[in-house]
Amino acid sequence: MRLVLFDCDGTLVDTIAIIQESMARTFTRYGYPVPAIEKTRATVGLTLDVSISLLLGREAIDDECREMMAYYRSLFADVRADPAMQERLFEGIAPMLEHLFLQDGILIGAVTGKSRRGLDHMLDLHGYARKFVVSRTADDCPSKPHPAMVLECCVETGVDPAETLVIGDSVYDMQMSRSAGADAIGVSWGYGATADLTTAGASAIAENPEDILKLVLKTVQ
Repeated sequence: MRLVLFDCDGTLVDTIAIIQESMARTFTRYGYPVPAIEKTRATVGLTLDVSISLLLGREAIDDECREMMAYYRSLFADVRADPAMQERLFEGIAPMLEHLFLQDGILIGAVTGKSRRGLDHMLDLHGYARKFVVSRTADDCPSKPHPAMVLECCVETGVDPAETLVIGDSVYDMQMSRSAGADAIGVSWGYGATADLTTAGASAIAENPEDILKLVLKTVQ
């Protein structure tokens, strides 16, 4: 049995617009300059409290960071309701996933910095709620690159980390995977630089979703 764990933001869905808009409103509300989109993009994949503390230049998460996180979450649904802010699958993701769902011996899951509510919304929106058999979110585990998300998914499914593959677009995904003893594949269309993904431990870089399919199927042959 092979367990394939996908990151979400920047890997399956393009969410930088909604993340940046929500972050901009939050920072404005608390009297801070809006972070540049490049800086926001660099924190995608981390849990929200960690992202906010990094964008504020703080070494630790304090009470204000937690307040800002709560405010961000309170307005996220309203921002997402804007048709221009929908979480769209990257081109080619849908057919790639549908092919993987049909494979015997492969279990599909998600490991994400999203909240549980955010992940459930995304899976429901695209019809994947019953097809992702396991998942861990920012509400369940420490932030990436801590290996807990991967390890807990392995325990739940009974699949050894050595038979697990993490697919993501950030160095945190790669580091998390390696710390857990799993393999990692980076994707080129997300929010992280491919050179950084390789340095962080990616065994391969997928240039498009079809590459993911080829790489995953190769490991189960």
